[in-house]
Amino acid sequence: MIILGISAFHANASAAIVVDGHLVAAVEEERFNRVKYAAGFPAQAIRYCLEAAGVTLADVDHVAVPRDPWARLGKKLRYALRMPSFALDRARVATRFVGISNSLGAACDVDPSKIRARFHRVEHHRAHLASAFFVSPFDRAAVLSADGLGDFASTMWATGEGGHLRVHGAVAFPHSMGLYYTALTQYLGFLQYGEEFKVMGLAASGEPAYRDEFSRIIVPGTAIDFRLGLKFFTHHRHGAEMTWNSSTETPAVAPIFSADLEKLLGPARHSGAPVKKRHRDIAATLQARLEDVFLHSINELQRTTGLRDLCLAGGVAFNCVANGKILSQTGFERVYVQPAAGDAGLSVGAAFHVACEVLGLPRQFVMEHAYWGPGFSVAQIRRVVNAQVAGDTVQVCELTEKELPSLTAELLSAGKIVGWFQGRAEWGPRALGNRSILADPRRPDMKGTLNRRIKHREDFRPFAPSVLEEAASDYFECAHPSPFMTFAFPVRPEKRLKIPAPTHLDGTARLQTVNRSVNPLFWELIDAFGRRTGVPVLVNTSFNDNEPIVCHPEEALACFFRTHMDALVIGNFMLEKPNTETLPE
Repeated sequence: MIILGISAFHANASAAIVVDGHLVAAVEEERFNRVKYAAGFPAQAIRYCLEAAGVTLADVDHVAVPRDPWARLGKKLRYALRMPSFALDRARVATRFVGISNSLGAACDVDPSKIRARFHRVEHHRAHLASAFFVSPFDRAAVLSADGLGDFASTMWATGEGGHLRVHGAVAFPHSMGLYYTALTQYLGFLQYGEEFKVMGLAASGEPAYRDEFSRIIVPGTAIDFRLGLKFFTHHRHGAEMTWNSSTETPAVAPIFSADLEKLLGPARHSGAPVKKRHRDIAATLQARLEDVFLHSINELQRTTGLRDLCLAGGVAFNCVANGKILSQTGFERVYVQPAAGDAGLSVGAAFHVACEVLGLPRQFVMEHAYWGPGFSVAQIRRVVNAQVAGDTVQVCELTEKELPSLTAELLSAGKIVGWFQGRAEWGPRALGNRSILADPRRPDMKGTLNRRIKHREDFRPFAPSVLEEAASDYFECAHPSPFMTFAFPVRPEKRLKIPAPTHLDGTARLQTVNRSVNPLFWELIDAFGRRTGVPVLVNTSFNDNEPIVCHPEEALACFFRTHMDALVIGNFMLEKPNTETLPE
C-alpha cells in the first residue's frame, strides 16, 4: 500500500511517501530549488520520494493532500462577504488545488487521466495532529496543533489512541497564537517570512517589562482556548495573504499589526534599525505571554484528558523555549514533537491520516530519527570532490570510517570549524548531525565567530549543543530526550563555563540528544571529542549560509569555499583549507 503525501501551494512545500505503514522518504522542496521556505508545487520533492521508494506514480495507491476546502465553510463565506480581497485569495488557492492532479502529472511526466491513485483531502490541523501522534512512540496521548492559520483554524486538540484520533475542539480564525507571534515579529522589524525564531532568540536578552500591555493583546480563555485583542491586528479586516513567486521567491506575508499596536507599545522598529532595549523587552514580553497562553492551553488539555503523554505539532510547536517548560509547569511527563512540526510536516501527517484513519492500517512505525532526505554513495561524493576541488586549493585525504571520528575530533578540539556532510539529509529545519557545521563548545568566543565568519547573521542568535544522550543529564537540568532540537532546557550552572558557546543569555540551550543506535557515526564523533576534551558536547548549527540547508555534495562544497569554514568532512573525504587561523585554546 503506497501513499504519497503532498503539502503544496503554501510555505514549506514538501512531499512524503509511506509504504505499508512505514515512512520511506520525506523532504522539503526548498532542498532542491534552493528557495528558502519554498511554496508552490513540490515537484522535485515528489520525484525524490518516488525514487527513494523505488516506485513510479503508477504504483501509488493514494495521494493525501492536507487541505479541505469544505472545512468551516460557513465561517469562510461570512468573511468572504466582508472582505472581497480575502474571497479572491481563497478562490485563487482553491483553483490551484483543483488542478493538483494536473500538477502531479506534469511533475512526473504522466497524463493526469492515467493517474490511478485515489485523492484524499485532509483538513490542515487534522494532518498536523496525525503528523504528531501516528509517528510518536505513544499508544495513547493528548495531541495539540497550534500555528498561524490553516483551513480557517489556528489550533486544534484531540486524544489519540491506537490508530485513531478523536478531535475535541478547535480555535477558529481570527484568533491565533501563530499570527500573534508573526504580527509582533513584524512590529519588531523582522519582516521576512519565518523570522519568528529570531525574535525567540532575541527575547532572552530582554525583560518582560510590558506585561500589562500584552495582557490586552492576547488573553487565555477559560478552557483550551484564547482570544486576541483584535484592535491590535488587521488580518481579520484585510486577511493574512501569503504571496510568492513559485520559482524564485521566499513567501511573504504583509504586515498584520495595526496602528493601535503602535499606540500601545510605541513606534514599530524599521527593518535594519538598531535593536534597542525597548525592542528586547518587547520581545521578552511577547515570548513570556505566548508561554502564558500556550502552557494554559496545555494544562487544560492535561486536566481534561488526564493523560501524561503529549504530542505537539504546528508552527508554535517549534517554540523550543516554551516546549522546555512543559515538563516543569504542566502535568505531562513525556512530550513528542516530530522534527518537521510546521507546515512541511503536513505531507507526512496527511499520508498517515489516510493510512490509519481511512484505510485502517495498523500503526507500526515510530519516527526515531529525521534522516529521510537524499543520501549519496562514496562513489558519488568522490566524483563531485574530484571534479570541483583543485589540488592546490585545499588539502584532500580519503579516510576510513574508523578514522573519521577521531581525526575530526582532533580538528574540532584545536578550534577548527568543520562542515559535516554524512548520510541522508534531515527532515525539518534543524541540522541533526548529517548536514551540520560543528565547533568546540568550550570556547566563549565561538558563538560570535560562527555568527560572524560562517552564518553572517545577528550577534544575538544562539547555537545549539549536540550531546551524547547518556551524558545529557550531566550538563542539562532535564533528562527528557530531545533528539530533534525541539526543547530548550537550562544548562546546569556548574557546566555553563564548560560549554559557554551554546549556552544562551538566559542560561538555556536548545539541545539535541544523540542516541548511539540512531546515528552511530555522529555519536562516535561526539564521543571521540569527549574522550579528547572531557566534554561530550559539540556546537551544532545548520550547514548553510543564508540559504536552505545544503542537501547535495555540490552545495556543501560551495558553502565550504564561500565561508570561512576551516575543514569539510564529506563522506569519507576530509578537506582542509591551508593557512586558516586556529582559535586559541
